[in-house]
Amino acid sequence: MARTARGRASLPNFPHDTVVLLDGQVQLPREILGNKGHGIDMMRRHNLPVPPAFCITTDVGGRYLADPGETIDAIWNDVRDRLSWLEDQTSRTFGHGPRPLLVSVRSGATQSMPGMMDTILDLGINDAVEQALAETHPGDFARDTRQRFIRMYQRIVGGPVPAEPYDQLRSAIEAVFSSWNSPRAVAYRAHYGLDDRGGTAVVVQAMVFGNHTEKSGAGVLSSRNPISGADEPFGEWLPGGQGDDVVSGLVDVEPITALRDEQPGVYDELMDAARSLERLVGDVQEIEFTVEDGRLWLLQTRAAERSAQAAVRLALQLRREGLIDDAETLRRVSPTHVEAVLQPCLQPEKRLAAPLLARGMPACPGVATGTAYTDVDEALAAVDRGERVILVRDHTRPEDVLGMLAAQGIVTEVGGAASHAAVVSRELGRVAVVGCGHGVAADLAGKLITVDGYEGEVRQGDLTPCAWSESDTPELQELADIALRISPLRAHPDGDYPKLEDPSDAAVTAAMKAGHTDVVSAAPLISMLNALRLQSVP
Repeated sequence: MARTARGRASLPNFPHDTVVLLDGQVQLPREILGNKGHGIDMMRRHNLPVPPAFCITTDVGGRYLADPGETIDAIWNDVRDRLSWLEDQTSRTFGHGPRPLLVSVRSGATQSMPGMMDTILDLGINDAVEQALAETHPGDFARDTRQRFIRMYQRIVGGPVPAEPYDQLRSAIEAVFSSWNSPRAVAYRAHYGLDDRGGTAVVVQAMVFGNHTEKSGAGVLSSRNPISGADEPFGEWLPGGQGDDVVSGLVDVEPITALRDEQPGVYDELMDAARSLERLVGDVQEIEFTVEDGRLWLLQTRAAERSAQAAVRLALQLRREGLIDDAETLRRVSPTHVEAVLQPCLQPEKRLAAPLLARGMPACPGVATGTAYTDVDEALAAVDRGERVILVRDHTRPEDVLGMLAAQGIVTEVGGAASHAAVVSRELGRVAVVGCGHGVAADLAGKLITVDGYEGEVRQGDLTPCAWSESDTPELQELADIALRISPLRAHPDGDYPKLEDPSDAAVTAAMKAGHTDVVSAAPLISMLNALRLQSVP
């Protein structure tokens, strides 16, 4: 095994370190560390409270897919070496007492793919470790933690859990690498036109425990509202739980303001960290955090998934605050965002005249109509027959992504704003209402329904919404004014200019090649955003 700077290892023929300490001093790009590892290292560099971690890079993830056994063998001594560093950092020992170290093993693709790949928490526990934890920790913490690990390990890795913690770690790393090619991850990348080559990084991080005492818990915070775009903290808090509980949608959670009421000092520290990260990154952040015995720990940060409406409003907010310039403001808003903002909405009189079938939390704005299906395979078959489908589930699971992609809208019985259903719906741009109550799926199955993602309602029948235009929306008009100053193709709703037949790439490219600088377009902002994007393509 070759050695590189600061004692780190590299595989033969690899241009980068391959198993690196996320100690705030890594000089490697996001493409190598993955999104999660890059965020952890950035937070540690700025002295934020982050549990120590190391990263097995995307280079290894790509090599693993081609040659699993040899790749793991090649890095294994270095994984053990980095785990020794975690032991030093935490004053704990992996695999035995008296103060055992448990770790999480998380995926970390270069581009965030929420809910698409695997994570295993609480790894490193066996009979002896459970006994050591029971002797030094309160209540049934040790037993609860081990049961959590067993359930997650068996669901993700499969088969019985090895007694040897290093065997657990090796198989977990392999499972996370392999999840790059899971059907849900492949479908997600195909939907967004992402490259299937390469692979994910793996982050191994010291565990902190939200299930420890009454002053412990876990949560997810968006530094601003990712649904409406309001400049306000938005998130969920679960006392006594771990992060997997929050994102699963299976557990009733509290709004982030509950943390402010329960532990005001921790809440203030979290808000300060969120503001610092926004300034550092220049974007709205989604932060996963744990509170252990009244102490805040930040586990990861990434750009928050947001609805189209929020994408527009947040880009303009950040510009007004001087965090991004005009060009970056326009890069933050895609033509797809604009099209979604212009999607029709229901007029109040029409909405209120239709029977209300369910009410929940609006997770992604918009209006969608279709037949309610509760089974993913049946929903996919209906789409193949040309039907419009609403996917209705108790809660969505990562393997449901094919159904979510095919559906017009998503409805769930349980879950909040940070649940899998909510986060993935916002990423996919699917109208969503979550947390509608137990029994809703059975009640809605087979019915023609309209999902109102603005109001958080499900109503009976096919309701016809009313359309908008770019000029009807002040935020879109503000963006258009910015685009008029910097776009290579200035588009206007009217005037004595050549007419652009449509805002497609082909039409925009043809206009620019013809030397037109001003055109008339039925969708001026979309035309200019496409022109800016095409200008930046090599």
